[in-house]
Amino acid sequence: RLELPDEPKFFSSGAGCTQRFDLPNGEILLPVYLRMMETAHGIHHFQCVSTIMRCAFDGETLRYIENGTELTIPTGRGFCEPSLAFAAGRYFLTLRNNDAGYVTASHDGLHYAEPVQWRYDDGTELGNYNTQQHWVTHGDDLYLVYTRRGANNDHVMRHRAPLFMAQVDTERLRVIRDTEQVIVPERGARLGNFGVTRIGEHESWVVAAEWMQTTLPDPFDCTVCEKYGSDNSMWLSKIKFQ
Repeated sequence: RLELPDEPKFFSSGAGCTQRFDLPNGEILLPVYLRMMETAHGIHHFQCVSTIMRCAFDGETLRYIENGTELTIPTGRGFCEPSLAFAAGRYFLTLRNNDAGYVTASHDGLHYAEPVQWRYDDGTELGNYNTQQHWVTHGDDLYLVYTRRGANNDHVMRHRAPLFMAQVDTERLRVIRDTEQVIVPERGARLGNFGVTRIGEHESWVVAAEWMQTTLPDPFDCTVCEKYGSDNSMWLSKIKFQ
């Protein structure tokens, strides 16, 4: 458990579905999202604010030191489920929003520029929305793992399958379209909640489970997913670099 300052903004905070970065000195840069209550037209709703917490860790206790830029936008519940990576001398933060995925960069890991919507290197929208994205790194090279529209996947809830991976242009903050490939196939079920683990210098793993939930009117009618071949499998994709 991470004890946070007794401030209203930290009342509802979490680091679920995020990717952290461990500094050489043993400190941890932990992406979190704060759920702040707002009221508009008499309706109460949560607005998510993402930030990076710098934490100390002595082997047993995680201790809050400070947090950096607090990022949100007024639409789509704000920014949540942030994931952090370090490559080519900078820190990169990818953010979930209801309407589109966003990305930003930083030189110190705490303070970030205004996030921009994820796009391909030709300027077209990536098509990711309302779903997390995560990073794979190899040396100075940075890769994004994500879901998107436009892959003959309109039958998948929120287009959360297949899982794609592509290299990122770290200067322009764009996905390089020619490098895009499927790393977990689409079989009717969504794969949008997934994890990335760095195994070694030249290998990372992507793990996902087929979530057999569909859309209304019956979100638990698994036969819709089964029609495309899904059977509640768990997938392990090993990314190996030459």
